[in-house]
Parts: sequence; structure tokens; C-alpha cells
Amino acid sequence: MSRDEELKTRWNDVVTKLSNQFADGDTLDLDAIIYLIGLQELGQFDRTFKKDQKLDLMHIAICKLLVPYGYYEFDFVDDDGWPHYTIKEQLPTLKAGEQSILMKEAIVNYFVETEYIQ
Repeated sequence: MSRDEELKTRWNDVVTKLSNQFADGDTLDLDAIIYLIGLQELGQFDRTFKKDQKLDLMHIAICKLLVPYGYYEFDFVDDDGWPHYTIKEQLPTLKAGEQSILMKEAIVNYFVETEYIQ
């Protein structure tokens, strides 16, 4: 199986499993999955978030997802329990499709590492 086919298969596995678990089978999109990862990384499941906090959750997820690629490194957790990251290297300029592929690959790797999927 080629790398692209493997990514596509694993991505579909992630989407299907998360959609069934969190969206009653409705298909979650990339942003929704990034939000769920941010929520998981924050670990504060029993509260509601304002719009700006939801964006912060997505930022946490993106930082976490891009740590293995060398773009960010974990810095500290603040007094409210929010993780903070430092930029190690600026992201290269990517076209929208390239950004999507990078994020899907990073998400698949995240869920493989956490043993959510194989």
C-alpha cells in the first residue's frame, strides 16, 4: 500500500471512529477533530467554552500535533491548566491542500501514538 493510500485509509478510520463516538455517526470535519484533540490535551471535559477559548483549544491541538515535526515544543502549563508551546521553526508556506494533508497526517500519527487506531 502506498503512503498516500495508507494515510487515506487511516484518516478514514479516525473520522469514522470519532464520528461514531462523538457525533452520533454524523461525519466530523477536520476542524472538529482538531477541536476534540485540543479538548483532550486540555483535559477539562466538564466545562463549557467561549468562542475564543474554542479557538485556543484548536491552537493547543495544532501545536501538539506539530511538535513531532519540529515546529513547536511544549513549554509549560499555566495556573489554569492550559498548555503553552513555543515556536521552534516557522511553518513553511503551504497551499490549502498541502496544509490539509499535513494536518491529516499529524492527526493520524497522534491517534496511532495514543493507540486509538492501529
